[in-house]
Amino acid sequence: MNDYEKFNSHVPGWKKELMYKLPYLGHRNWIVITDMAYPLQSGEGIRTLYAEEDYEDVLSQVKDIIDEAPHVFPHIYGDRELDFIPEEDAPGITALKQKIAGICGEEIVRIPHEELISRLDEAGRMFNVVIIKTPLTMAYTSTFFELDCNYWSADKQKRLDEAMSKPHSPDLFSNETPVL
Repeated sequence: MNDYEKFNSHVPGWKKELMYKLPYLGHRNWIVITDMAYPLQSGEGIRTLYAEEDYEDVLSQVKDIIDEAPHVFPHIYGDRELDFIPEEDAPGITALKQKIAGICGEEIVRIPHEELISRLDEAGRMFNVVIIKTPLTMAYTSTFFELDCNYWSADKQKRLDEAMSKPHSPDLFSNETPVL
């Protein structure tokens, strides 16, 4: 067995597939880490994988994979409902919330679960969504990564849009460069 085969024999299938797909994913694509009860969505662009590892391990690995990608960065969303689930209704939820915060930091924006499902459904009509289900059995624990372009900012896009809205069009054969 060569080094490549040894490496691949120890890498879980979901991770291999994500690492294969990531160069193809870009802004408007999503990657979602979920609990067991998350629904199997049927949109054409939605691919669901299963990971046998703990939720926190999968979340950490996915966050690291995205953070290492040169072309995308994530907007991170979580179910708003999670903030309201008390420990007595879901033993262990407080520790899980702390682990999620430790992995994702303060970057998570909380949105109601049904709204996030709707966003994925809409995105899956035109763009790819990768859902990774885990064996976790706690409600409202999904973490949603909406990918965005890592090398083109909203400020750059705003300047470009403003420049394009002006009546002046540079002569493509001159040395004149449009001011952005």
